Amino acid sequence: MSNPKLLILGGSGFIGSALCEQLVQALGGRANITVPTRRLAHARGLISLPGLRVRQANVHREEDLRRLMAGQDVVVNLIAILQGNKSQFEQAHVQLPAKIAAAAQASGVKRLIHVSALGVAADAPSLYLRSKAAGEAQLLGAGLELTLLRPSVVFGAGDSFTNLFAGMLGLFPLLPLAGAKARFQPVWVEDVARALLRCVLDPQTAGKTYELAGPQVLSLREIVQQLGRISGHPRPILGLPALLAWAQALLLEALPGVPLMSRDNLASMQVPNIATGRLPDLAALGIQAQSLAAIAPSYLQTLEGCARLNEIRKTARR
Repeated sequence: MSNPKLLILGGSGFIGSALCEQLVQALGGRANITVPTRRLAHARGLISLPGLRVRQANVHREEDLRRLMAGQDVVVNLIAILQGNKSQFEQAHVQLPAKIAAAAQASGVKRLIHVSALGVAADAPSLYLRSKAAGEAQLLGAGLELTLLRPSVVFGAGDSFTNLFAGMLGLFPLLPLAGAKARFQPVWVEDVARALLRCVLDPQTAGKTYELAGPQVLSLREIVQQLGRISGHPRPILGLPALLAWAQALLLEALPGVPLMSRDNLASMQVPNIATGRLPDLAALGIQAQSLAAIAPSYLQTLEGCARLNEIRKTARR
C-alpha cells in the first residue's frame, strides 16, 4: 500500500512515537496519519511531524472511534497497560479491541494491526496476559484483515524499563530483585516500529502473527547486570525468593503513583517472555534485531543525586 490513510491508536506513547517518526520518514509528503489523544499536551512531540494530525478524542467512546475511523485504510492499535486491576485490564485489553472491531466494521475499515504480547494465553497466570489473549480473540473473530504482533519487553531511549533499573542502580549499593530468574528477549523500540511499518505497507502480512524479540535471551538478573555495567554503576544483585518478592510487590502497590512492580507483574514473569520459534519473527520482515548491549549505551547516561531521583520519578510516571 503506497499511500495509506492511517489511524494510530496509542500513537503518542513510547512505541507509537517511534512508529510515527518512521512512517513520516518513509512516506515523506505522502504521509496521512491521524493520532488521537485525550489531552493534546500528551502528543506535543508529534505535532510538528509533516502529514500527521493530532485529534483530541476518547477512543473508549464508540462514537469517537467511528468518527476517527471514517475514511481510514489501516488502523494500528498500540493501546495497552502493564499494571492495573481486573476492570482496568478488561477495559484496555478486551473491551477496547471489541469496540475497535465494531467501529471498523461500521466504518468499512478492513485492515487492522494490533500489538499484543509474548506469552498470552487464556490460562496464563496473570491478568495482563489473560486479558491480552482475550483481546486477540475479540479481533480474530471480527472478520478483519488482521496482523498480530507479539513483542517481548521493549527497550529504548525514554523507556520505563532500562532507565528505571539504571537509575536504581545508581542510587543503591545493593539491589534486591524480584523475579531475578525470569527470562526475557528484549527488543529495541526502533525494531518494533520498523516491524509495524513493514506491516502497514505490506498487505501480505494480513492474517499473520509475528513474534518480535531481540537476539538474546536473558534473565532479569542478567539484564540488570548489563545495565549496571553500561550505566557505570555495577552493583550486587540480590534475587528475592518468591515469598519476599510477593511481599515487596504488595508494598510497592501500596505506595502512591504507578508501582515499580506489582503482584500481577510477578505472575506474568512466571511465563518466559521469549519467542517460541513457531511463528514468523523480525527476520521474516527483513529486520535484523539489535541487542540491548549494542543499543543501551547510546542513551543510558550516568546521573547523580537529585538528577537520578528525578529520572526514577519520570519513568515511574510520578
